[in-house]
Amino acid sequence: MSTPVRERHDRLAVQPGRVRRPVRWPRLVVVGALALVWVFPLYWMVVTALSARADLATGRVGLVPTSVDLGGFRRALVDLPVLQWVVNSAAIAVVAVVLTVVVDVLAGYVLAKHRFPGRTVVFFCIVATLMVPVQTLLVPQFDLVNDLGWINSYWAVIVPRSAEAFGVFLARQYFLSLPDELLEAAQLDGAGQLRALWSVVLPLARPLVAVLVVMTFMWRWNEFAWPLVALRAPELYTLPVGLSFLQSQYTTDYPALMAGALVSALPVLVLFALAQRQFVAGLARSGLR
Repeated sequence: MSTPVRERHDRLAVQPGRVRRPVRWPRLVVVGALALVWVFPLYWMVVTALSARADLATGRVGLVPTSVDLGGFRRALVDLPVLQWVVNSAAIAVVAVVLTVVVDVLAGYVLAKHRFPGRTVVFFCIVATLMVPVQTLLVPQFDLVNDLGWINSYWAVIVPRSAEAFGVFLARQYFLSLPDELLEAAQLDGAGQLRALWSVVLPLARPLVAVLVVMTFMWRWNEFAWPLVALRAPELYTLPVGLSFLQSQYTTDYPALMAGALVSALPVLVLFALAQRQFVAGLARSGLR
């Protein structure tokens, strides 16, 4: 056996079962370039938030800040009730996530695993609502909430959007990928519908729940149009609504605005980082059927 062949044989013998994969440089270059494209807006927000208003007015802001000015964070966090707006957004988002995930999971489970007349028609009607622009629902939704006496309250923002057509669609597609034999075995063991859902289906649906939690939290946290219509008192404003008042007709405090935007983006980034693996698995599993 020649020396190069012997050395290669020795390396494989030292590391059994380990296959050395070639590095795919074109793929790494493309992924790196796309990552820079997505990360650059966040980096520019940080640079703008740490810049002085005078530097922005004179155009002396570059990719690398020459000086650090925390005045934007001070004006956003001290001079304005940004922390109160964060609490409002968090309260609305958390309660909305719980309600929406429960409704979407139950609706998707029924549409996927139960046979009843008109099931397909009901499903297509739900999916058809995705084509209705949200702006067309503002007036009738406002009239309904006003009749209930919920204007200028958290419930005005939470309840009207407690069910999402896309979430129902995603849940149904995920549950269709689960074999019916699991439910039949649970029923043979004496489990009812709710017990089978809780003990058999939901443990297998963790990726789906992660997807619904991340997407619902992101939608509610960043929602602007409906909270702007339903909330009147500044102390009840959500963070996107409150930050909009940093922009005026003639001047805009961009460092304070970007500082508030960073505060707004941080919870979504943290939640996605924590649930990234389950989020990707849930999206992949929901597309099997």
